[in-house]
Amino acid sequence: MPLHPQILKVNRSTFNAFIATLMLVTAGIASAESTEYEDISAKYQTTYNWQKHPSLTSPYSGLNSLSASADKMYTFSTTAHWGTRLWQGGELYFNPELASGVPFSNNLVGLGGFTNGEITRAAGSTPKPYVQRLFVRQTWNNGGGSEKINADFNQMAGTVDKNRFVLTAGNFSTLDVFDDNSYAKDPRTQFMNWGNWTYSAFDYSADARGFGWGFAGELYQDAWVFRFGRMTGPKVPNGLPLDFALGKHYGDQVEIEHGHDLNGQPGKVRLLAFRNRAVLASFSDATAYLLAHPGAGTDPQTIFNVRGDVKTKYGLGVNLEQAINTDIGFFLRAMKTDGRTETVAFTEVDDSFSSGFLFKGNLWGRSNDTVGLSMMQNQLSNDRRRYLEAGGISFFIGDGALNYKPENIFEGFYSLGVSKSIWVTGDYQRIQNPAYNASRGPVNVFAVRFHAEF
Repeated sequence: MPLHPQILKVNRSTFNAFIATLMLVTAGIASAESTEYEDISAKYQTTYNWQKHPSLTSPYSGLNSLSASADKMYTFSTTAHWGTRLWQGGELYFNPELASGVPFSNNLVGLGGFTNGEITRAAGSTPKPYVQRLFVRQTWNNGGGSEKINADFNQMAGTVDKNRFVLTAGNFSTLDVFDDNSYAKDPRTQFMNWGNWTYSAFDYSADARGFGWGFAGELYQDAWVFRFGRMTGPKVPNGLPLDFALGKHYGDQVEIEHGHDLNGQPGKVRLLAFRNRAVLASFSDATAYLLAHPGAGTDPQTIFNVRGDVKTKYGLGVNLEQAINTDIGFFLRAMKTDGRTETVAFTEVDDSFSSGFLFKGNLWGRSNDTVGLSMMQNQLSNDRRRYLEAGGISFFIGDGALNYKPENIFEGFYSLGVSKSIWVTGDYQRIQNPAYNASRGPVNVFAVRFHAEF
């Protein structure tokens, strides 16, 4: 497949240089598989994701429409995950990252369920370094027997009590602690679409890259886990600078998890509620402004003109994972939000549903391979829908008009394990009613992803 010149530039310089450096740095590090206890952790990843969509049906388009012409996009990231034990139960982690990428349409617009989970961290074709995470984790053990913790990214191998309290504080992602799922979580190794690595309606507080400052507590008690946390949001919706006035503007989340066995196979159910408090525009106010100012819908300032008061946004979701057997897993997520205000920090979805299966390659004699199949549906609230029908635009979507239908997405992938630390994935996504507009699309997206861990 022909590649965009910008993509070739990244491949030939930054990408190859990093891989060479990575091999040298990690050559002397012991394999995590042979480590039962670690005082220091050094792990690395690199991911390159190339995607393409052919031309799509488009009788009309607006300022925030996905390009109707055939288009390509890519993302590149490389991350160091360094950790050390500070004292009894205390751990410190630091993640510097280098990222680049160019989205479809040269702007992140035109979809509710975006096709590449890495694109939020990209900011053009020139790779840019930034501090992704810097946080402390403290564990207080409280009996109930011991539990082995395996080495992983931002997790050192060791042993903890089954009953314990864990506090995470500093710079991290809400998704590091909340909304876990064994079968649909990591866009670098599993499904790529935003609606498969968390609830697409989960408007969790974060900067434009998906990270923030705050704290999260986790209480483990037998088969139950109770989590709570507060995180910083952006100073302006979907912006990069963070608002550190955590007493006035914030994102709160509470989650309850219960583990169980079904027909001898493990599973978990999670209930998550979130509440954001920020300076936001309401869609009812924005629609009223449009009707009072004909033609204002094409003005990017439309929502800005009615943004000024502190408002609260909230949502409730359920997350299920269930092993069918040792090689097949099922997942489901569903969330509903109030849908009255603009998006704070994630994407343009008010109600979301996703479900699917993950199949391990042991089924066909390829232990490092994985197949995933999923279906997603994203919907809008009545308030957001009326605003778009009136010709308004918001941060990610706005075709100038709206023939509303839910955005339906299929995703399937095959991840080929080249070795124990390198995977190449082929992915296909079909998006019906992109940006909730039945007059446009469907969109067919083809992707190839390279991922390595050391």
